[in-house]
Formats: sequence, structure tokens, C-alpha cells
Amino acid sequence: MTRASYSYHDGDTQPLPAAQDAQEYAPAPRSYVSSGNRSNLGSSGNQRQQTEQTNRRRPRERRHASHGFLSFLLWIISAFIIAIMVIRILPASIANSGFMPLIVSFVPWLALVSALVLVPALAWRRKVLALVSVACILIQIFWHIGYIKPTTTISQAAKTAVASATINTTDKYARIMTFNTHVGTADVNEIVQTVKDQHVEVLALQEMTQGFIQRLEAAGISKVLPYSVIASTKHGDNGGVNGLWTAAPQSDANSNLIPTDASSIPAASITLGTSIVRFGSVHPNSPTRGQQSVWSSGLSTISSLKNYDHTYVLMGDFNSTWDHPSFRSLLGSKFVDSSEQAGEGFHMTYPANSKIPPLIEIDHIVHTSGVTVGDIETVQIADSDHRALLATLQAL
Repeated sequence: MTRASYSYHDGDTQPLPAAQDAQEYAPAPRSYVSSGNRSNLGSSGNQRQQTEQTNRRRPRERRHASHGFLSFLLWIISAFIIAIMVIRILPASIANSGFMPLIVSFVPWLALVSALVLVPALAWRRKVLALVSVACILIQIFWHIGYIKPTTTISQAAKTAVASATINTTDKYARIMTFNTHVGTADVNEIVQTVKDQHVEVLALQEMTQGFIQRLEAAGISKVLPYSVIASTKHGDNGGVNGLWTAAPQSDANSNLIPTDASSIPAASITLGTSIVRFGSVHPNSPTRGQQSVWSSGLSTISSLKNYDHTYVLMGDFNSTWDHPSFRSLLGSKFVDSSEQAGEGFHMTYPANSKIPPLIEIDHIVHTSGVTVGDIETVQIADSDHRALLATLQAL
């Protein structure tokens, strides 16, 4: 008998089903893998696993290396930002030397650069770099808060009055304008048209040549602004002479308001409502290399006007920004910069008429208490490297 045919149970024999016999008694398959083969297979598996791990690790390592290098570059940029910020707070005796005045001119743009550094610093979890960038941004906002939040504002009555096509020289409101004519090359017809379009009552011009003045008169400036005073010509004029035109009659006109190493300051007083306001057209030298002391001296001379008992409105190309310590020293506690007080943002005026947009604000309307200035804007006029700066003035 065979085991496949019968099973024993209580002495009886019975045949087993073929399917059950095949399943229960089929021999298990054997693996004929030698110990050496098993070792080789295990080694290959480990190599594959290590290769997969390495392939996963390499992109991560490359990303970390790339981020590390970029972080280093961002730290260098932040170091430059901090260095410029330090120059900005140095005393004028130090900050006015070398190229520092030119560098400080671009301080308002540092907040944007710091913000651009902050974005990848947060994305890459560079906590210290992010904190430094945030601190820089907050300090820069604090320095320029007057450009964001207004200190004073003009009334709606002032806005309505200067919008009228008919100029009223007896009220206390006036649209005012200052413009550097770029050694007398600016388009005189555009100047006169801007005066008409903007209903300007007081116009201050800088860097005028005699030929330019003649062309301006021929273009009809005296028909819209019949009263004028031109600075006296002298050796060392900064690109030309300054001038002042008004719609209202002038009193106490002076072609050389105060002795200065820069271009002479023509000045005149006009009546606005019940107030007498004294206007001047100013243009100190630029702080180019070798001229820093002349530039600083010119600003100091203008600053001395704070000792006189007048309501002053000084307009012109100051060749300075709010961030220059010499300009802030000029303002002192008596003068204010209208743009920094108005809370209407920056009004970049230089350079103009070029592929580079205006990047710095060196044309200003500076005034003492007794007037409020707002609704400030810039206008481009052909053939000058400056934009015109316009504003609405309200006498108190």
C-alpha cells in the first residue's frame, strides 16, 4: 500500500482524494542558493539602498550649499546697508567728507533693499539675518515717517482756490513752483505752459543764463507772472543765476538776500491774505569731490536766515536730501521741509530726462511757521536734468 492511496482509521482503509493528497503531501520547493550567493545578494541590496539614500541626500546638500552662499551675499548687502545708515547719523564734520554725501543721497532706497533681503532670509530660516533686516527697515521708516504720516495738511479751500483758472492774488492761497533749468537749456515754452496749466503764482528758477532769460521773456513769462527779481551775477555762480517771478506785486525785493559762496539768493515779499511771506530762490553748490566744504558752507549760510524775523519760503535746488546732516542742520528748529512734513511720499527730482528714473530728492520747498504746504508733485520739463517741484501754499 502507498500513503497516497490509503489512511488508517480504526483498522479501516479508505482512498484519499487526489486533490487533497496533492495539496497536503506535495513536497515544499527548496531554494538552492549557496551561502556565497546569499552574501552577494545582500551586498547588492545594501548598495542599492545606499545609492538611493545618497541620491536623496545630494540635492539636499546642493540646496544647503547654494543657500549658504546666497546667505553670505545677503549678509554682505546688509553690511553695506548698515554702513550707509551709520554714515547717515554721523556728525556733518565727518559725514561731509569724501563720497559720503553722494552715498547718503540714496538712503531712502535702503528700506526697499532691506525688504528684498528679508524675503529669502525668512524663506531659508536665517533668523539672525531676518532680525537684522527687520531692524533696518524699522529704523528707516522711523527716519522718514514724515513722508508717510503728515504733520500738517492744507485745507480743501486751498485746493479749490488754486484749481481756479482765474488767479486771485488777494487770497491766502498760492500754487508755487521751483525748477533748475540746467544751465539755461530747459525748454522755456514748456516752463511757461506749466505755469499756466498749474496756475502758478510764485516761480523760482535756478541756473539761468542771460540767453535763457531773454528766451523766457520772449515765451511770455511776464504776461502770466509780471513781477520779477533776478540775482546779481558774480564769479563762481553755480551754473547760472537764480530768479523769482510772482503774480502779486513784490515788496522789499533784493537781488542778493545774504552773502554766500553759492549763487546769490534773489528774494521778495508778497502779501497772501493778511500775511506777508518772503520768498527766495536758492542753489548751493553740489557736494562733488573737492566741493564738500563749499556745499556745506552754502547750506550754513542759508540756515542763518532763521535768525531773521520773517515768514520765509525758500525754494530751489539744495543739492541735498533730508538724510544729509547738513540739510537737517539748516532746517534746525525754525525751518521745515515741506515734502518731509506733507506725508505724501517722496518727490524724486533728479536725474530727469534720462533712461534712469529720478532717484533722489534734492529740490525742496523749505519754510518757517506761518504757512502750510501740501499737494506736492513733480513735473517733467524738456531739456533739464531736474524735474520741476510744485506745491500749494496756504498762509495762516
